[in-house]
Amino acid sequence: MIRRALFVAALAALGPGVGQVVGPLVGGSAGRLAAQPNDARTRWERLCLIRREKFDRILPEAMRENGIDMWIVAMREGHYDPQWELLGRGYVGDVGYYVFTDRGGDRIERAALGITDHFRAACGAYDVEAGGGDLAAFVKARDPKRIGVNMSADMGRADGLSHTLHAHLVATLGPTYATRLVSAERLISDFSSRRTAAELVAFGEATEVGRQLLDRALSNEVITPGRTTLADVAWWLTEQMAQRGLGSSFEVPSVYVTGPDGIEATSNDRVIRRGDFVTIDYGVGWLHVWTDQKRQAYVLRDGETEPPAWLRRAYEQALAIREVIRRTIVPKGTAGEMIGTVEAAIARAGFRKAAGFNRVAADDVTEFYIGCHSVGDWGHGIGPSIAFFNPGRQAYPIRPTNLFSIELFAWVPSPAWGGKKVRIPLEDNAVVTARGVEWLTPVATGLRIIR
Repeated sequence: MIRRALFVAALAALGPGVGQVVGPLVGGSAGRLAAQPNDARTRWERLCLIRREKFDRILPEAMRENGIDMWIVAMREGHYDPQWELLGRGYVGDVGYYVFTDRGGDRIERAALGITDHFRAACGAYDVEAGGGDLAAFVKARDPKRIGVNMSADMGRADGLSHTLHAHLVATLGPTYATRLVSAERLISDFSSRRTAAELVAFGEATEVGRQLLDRALSNEVITPGRTTLADVAWWLTEQMAQRGLGSSFEVPSVYVTGPDGIEATSNDRVIRRGDFVTIDYGVGWLHVWTDQKRQAYVLRDGETEPPAWLRRAYEQALAIREVIRRTIVPKGTAGEMIGTVEAAIARAGFRKAAGFNRVAADDVTEFYIGCHSVGDWGHGIGPSIAFFNPGRQAYPIRPTNLFSIELFAWVPSPAWGGKKVRIPLEDNAVVTARGVEWLTPVATGLRIIR
């Protein structure tokens, strides 16, 4: 009952959707969730729980697996590190540090030096709190051999240390310890992308909110064919998110129409017309977790009661590819190795990998491309990535509790478009468990209808 209460409290009144879903499964409108208080204290308490659990359960293995004895997260007023929110926020007057030290045992020592937070003691996540503190003396007393700092050539969210802050650290620590500074990017990726139960609950809530808003956006509640523009839909989604205190790592939602020659227009003043194939690609941020989701709809022409058969078939082909992905991904080996395994499984199912993203052949074969990236700490996360656009993260191992956006693109021949292929992009969010891919909320099963 407690977890149910937390779930309901996270969701504002989403209202009923009036669109329908047409596909292998035919469904009705989205459900209605009652409005509940979503106050600052409740959010703080839940983030505090997530922080304590990550420090207790995940930080020790992340530091030890990566050979880091001390992790220093340095920041200045007006220049907060991307990990600031997850680590506990706080006010920095000049330069402040979160410092994590492996001193043996089953617990990592946590220190906040020069970072003020009047509620932090109530959370109990930190062992040491000091005003400005003497960082050099603090480090010397612990004598770490490898000191991780937030520098990364591959991941922005692991690259928070500015040039001047790096110079400040070098000068402050002195030559002995400055030579021990190393990149903490793998530690940060492991710490962030391995999830606690409390994070998975929050992420499930975020994906459900995202799903219901998408269902409403792609319905006659929001869209009147011949009048509503793509920008109108994007603004409606943006306003709904603002009312619920939701963030986004993608800013303007991508609302676009796809035609025979690809995407025709995105989130602009193009009016949605009958016969349009509309996609929304966006994500929501909630309790420091971030989603990345897509949905599609068809706008019925006069006299139509369902999408044309060729478009329904195309969607079913994409769903078949997604099912192969769902059955294949397991927490075994690296993300790069999993790409090869997944692509081989899809090929055995009768589909051909495209020559490149949006590079398809003029024939009658359904082609695919996958982009199953890490998600959760951002819309495009910093964990292991089964995606062509994250080559640096393909060397990372896949572990249970990693969150993935199960993203794919299918190009299916369309007789209505003179044999040109219609692109069907699917994207839903999932957690990888020891059993494999498990969905966090109901996924897309068919095209929505706009009447």
